[in-house]
Amino acid sequence: MVWKIIGMSAAVLTMFSFVPQIITILKHKSAKDVSIVTLLQLSLGVSLWIVYGLFLNDKIIITANAVTLTTLAISLYLYFKYKNG
Repeated sequence: MVWKIIGMSAAVLTMFSFVPQIITILKHKSAKDVSIVTLLQLSLGVSLWIVYGLFLNDKIIITANAVTLTTLAISLYLYFKYKNG
């Protein structure tokens, strides 16, 4: 039970880790300090986690990484929309 709580806590923290970045981009209408390489690297890594979660049939891994990928997709959209300030 403790490991399930640890896993779910890690999932929640990961899922919403890019929300502050999204808020900052929207607030300043600029993504000039955002690294596109980081966003792409994390998106690829999270996508692979989803595949791994599907292989294991682990709903926590799948859900957490699907939500994280969604926030990364939003970040990527905002990056291209506001990359020049």
